[in-house]
This record gives sequence, structure tokens and C-alpha cells, in this order.
Amino acid sequence: MANQLGSLMQSIKSKVRSLKKSRKPYVKMDKSSSIKVEIRSRQARKLIDKTLKVADRPGERSVA
Repeated sequence: MANQLGSLMQSIKSKVRSLKKSRKPYVKMDKSSSIKVEIRSRQARKLIDKTLKVADRPGERSVA
């Protein structure tokens, strides 16, 4: 029983190793100009929201 379990573990390990080796590295794509614009507009929107929150409470200096 222990011998069968050991051989099963060895076969599983070898299959896992072969799967790891056969995996091709992916090519990271650059962000397109539309994605860059979207990211900048989100950042700008967050900054505007933060500024408006501060402007709505003139007595406090920081945003909670």
C-alpha cells in the first residue's frame, strides 16, 4: 500500500513539473492610449471629489 502511494506521488510530481516547464511566458502588453486616458480621468475624478469634500466643510482642514 505504501509503495503504491509512493509511486502515485512520484507520478503526480512528475506531471506537475512537466506542466510547469511547458508553460510559455506571456508577453506583457503596453497600455493603449485610450486606457491611459481612462486612468488619468479616473485619477482626476478622485481628486475633484476629494477637493469638493474639503470645500464643503470650510471649518476643517483635512479630509476624514
